[in-house]
Amino acid sequence: MLVGAFADAGADRDAISQALMSLATGGSVTWEQVQRRGMSATKFRVSVDEPQKHRHLSGILKMIQAAELPDAVKASSEKVFRVLAEAEATVHGVSIEKVHFHEVGAVDSICDIVGACLALHLLKADRLYCSPINVGSGTVNTEHGVLPVPAPATARLLVGRPIYARGPAMELTTPTGAAFVTALADDFGALPPMRIRAIGYGAGDRDFKEQANVVRVMVGEPSGAPESVTVSVIEANIDDSSPQVIGYATERLLEAGALDVAVFAAQMKKGRPGVMLQVIAAPEKREELMAVLFRETTTLGVRFHNAERRVQPREWIDITTKYGPVRIKAGSEGFSPEYEDARRIAAASAVPLKQVLAEAMFEYLKTK
Repeated sequence: MLVGAFADAGADRDAISQALMSLATGGSVTWEQVQRRGMSATKFRVSVDEPQKHRHLSGILKMIQAAELPDAVKASSEKVFRVLAEAEATVHGVSIEKVHFHEVGAVDSICDIVGACLALHLLKADRLYCSPINVGSGTVNTEHGVLPVPAPATARLLVGRPIYARGPAMELTTPTGAAFVTALADDFGALPPMRIRAIGYGAGDRDFKEQANVVRVMVGEPSGAPESVTVSVIEANIDDSSPQVIGYATERLLEAGALDVAVFAAQMKKGRPGVMLQVIAAPEKREELMAVLFRETTTLGVRFHNAERRVQPREWIDITTKYGPVRIKAGSEGFSPEYEDARRIAAASAVPLKQVLAEAMFEYLKTK
């Protein structure tokens, strides 16, 4: 599906086909324009006449090195297979050298990975971003028997990446696809600011009733717009806790990775005064931070939703004041002295904090 999507977006199909033939896998490739739930998409097919055989990592790497591929494509293909081998080795409790690929060692999977790496190279893409990944649900039949979705190797590969399950109860992300994006994606999450110049759709084998079975690729250039990212907003209403507990919980949430924590006064039911504790976090930190909320406060329930957060590009600038060094966090539209730096100087020199902050801003403005 990835190879089909990249080709649909403009990667040279003939160049991909010829390069994959040089792998000497014994397979052949074809391209077909198909419909998936009324959407036109490119289907990339790999066909083999001989029985599939198991391969070790070393054998696959030799095939890649011997093929007629650009050095950059050989390097990215090897990186994907090494990431995959590490995941398989962890799942099976063996060394990388002893991992033997079965499903992934098949001709079609080798062509999928190398073809996707080559197509990305042909598109001249120097950065790759991936949305949260739909892994599917239910079970999948493997050489190790029936396993839950996501399969063990897929789950291992996607540790720390944002995932979800929606649509038909089947495997929607394979170890091959998971290895590709894990090895090569620069980031996961919301669409980065860009000017789109091409869009491509790659088709899967089946045509689902619930959704179009396609992968979409967008190719473009950075637009220079302020970056917009997805965040999770977690909230809890609390009316039976002391201010000390709320303050301590706020500190623990920030230490656990919350982007921001705010406490709002709230009038609760039965006329009781209380607070609303609001946490802003990266989506992948949501579960961990909800666990902190349950552990450190008296709340019995929290609510959460996703929101869009727009962040200006910023940089840290070191400023020397007569009281000591202070870092300035500067964006395109504003700046602010780092509080902890100013606080440390104020406490050590007995100079009022407001004076240290004013001096830092004055010195920074002199540099503009």
